[in-house]
Amino acid sequence: MRILVTGLWICGLTILSCYGAVTWGAGLFAKKAEPYLEGLQYQKLAPINVPMVVDGKVQGYIIAVLVFTADARLMHTLSVPPNAFVIDETFRQIYTDRAIDFKRLSRYNVTQRLAEIRKQVNLRLGSDVVKDVLVEEFNFVAKREVRS
Repeated sequence: MRILVTGLWICGLTILSCYGAVTWGAGLFAKKAEPYLEGLQYQKLAPINVPMVVDGKVQGYIIAVLVFTADARLMHTLSVPPNAFVIDETFRQIYTDRAIDFKRLSRYNVTQRLAEIRKQVNLRLGSDVVKDVLVEEFNFVAKREVRS
């Protein structure tokens, strides 16, 4: 009788300890759901070729490669990606800027131009999506150097 009671006691103790371990351990080993922190998203744009027209003639082309950072959370909510808006606004800003003259080179306020591009793109998108516009490459190729 003693052996039977001891066996039942060991079986009961084993079952309770397994139940306790599974119940208590489930909270320890469960993956904790951390909130997904979205920050800035880095977007590199395709090269932009802007013709420089002076006195009705093409003098050459500005080739610009830009990068912009944008709020990742807002990027996912937009129906249209801001890449096309940044390219379009950059083209407009460079094409219409009379201060760029490669015959009379001088310093150019790039910071102000990039801030204006960012401001105009955000106005067109209706929210503060684009945080910063950066220049990766900015070159001028004269018309005589262009291969056809």
